[in-house]
Amino acid sequence: MKYTKLWIKTVKKNYSWIILMHFFDPYELTGMKPNHLGFGGLDRGAELHEDKDCIQKLFETEETLIVPVWRTLNLFSKIGGKGEKPLPAFLPVDEASSLISISDHQVFLGRQKLAGKNPAYLAIDISSLDEEDAENRLAEWGSFKDLRNISPLIDGVEGSIMAYARAMIYWHSRNHFCGVCGNRTNSSKCGHQRDCTNRECDNSHFPRTDSAVIMLVHERDRALLGRQHFWPEGMYSLLAGYVEPGETIEHAVAREVYEESGIIVKDIKYLHSQPWPFPSSLMLGFTAEAVSEKINCNDNEIEDVQWFTRDEMLDFKGQGKFLPRKLSISRRLINDWLGLNN
Repeated sequence: MKYTKLWIKTVKKNYSWIILMHFFDPYELTGMKPNHLGFGGLDRGAELHEDKDCIQKLFETEETLIVPVWRTLNLFSKIGGKGEKPLPAFLPVDEASSLISISDHQVFLGRQKLAGKNPAYLAIDISSLDEEDAENRLAEWGSFKDLRNISPLIDGVEGSIMAYARAMIYWHSRNHFCGVCGNRTNSSKCGHQRDCTNRECDNSHFPRTDSAVIMLVHERDRALLGRQHFWPEGMYSLLAGYVEPGETIEHAVAREVYEESGIIVKDIKYLHSQPWPFPSSLMLGFTAEAVSEKINCNDNEIEDVQWFTRDEMLDFKGQGKFLPRKLSISRRLINDWLGLNN
């Protein structure tokens, strides 16, 4: 297995530490560049999940880095002057003790392989703090921001670690009670499981990921794009929707396209995926060939669906239209079709 060298910054008060890290080369896994938020390079250390004292041991380990989450927001710090990119704030454990003591949930995310070191990342939930208290306690390190807005400005590896932390903390915050009997649940397996406290029930609950399909439907030199009512004016993207119980992902592609546009498709092909922890989706990207051409926009969520040629898409700015953010899987599928990712 090959390794690739990347730079990642951790924050210690007003200073930045630069650490040389080694990750598994993602190109060996699929032969393709991973989508943004999709590769953290972590050894998730599943064998440690069986240690009931795992979290406490990590708190006592000097190399541990803390990833704070406050009400679905991640902590970012700016190092240097105006105009510099924000940095994800991974806090040294010895300087985050005051946060650890008030954290509601803790999750072991995994370890990084370093030259001579093997630090662990530990996500903590400090949502119990009110906004003013959270700002004051973290002022020396940075401020909390929405990862969706910041992710285009940061490295994909750093973003994926923060996305992982956000997703796990969100899941914990929504599963305080057992969905079977209603009794309280407790965290276990280093934060990767919640167990019902009712011995007669004894159910365990696990982090959920909602599978969603997103597809570029094409017909000769045209591709199908749509927009929802609440999107910014002029924005068009690919059709998408959640996989329903009892259907394959290919069937979900065909069903969603037909429900939203009236178009029938064939030759459905899977390309790649992207985790989207807002709150807990996994986007599965496809292409499909249209069998029919007439659009029948029959979904209440969809405001408009149109065919666009390559030339029309490349001139969207001149038409007062725009495509989704560059780091989204939607944009990657579109750019692949336009030949812009070659």
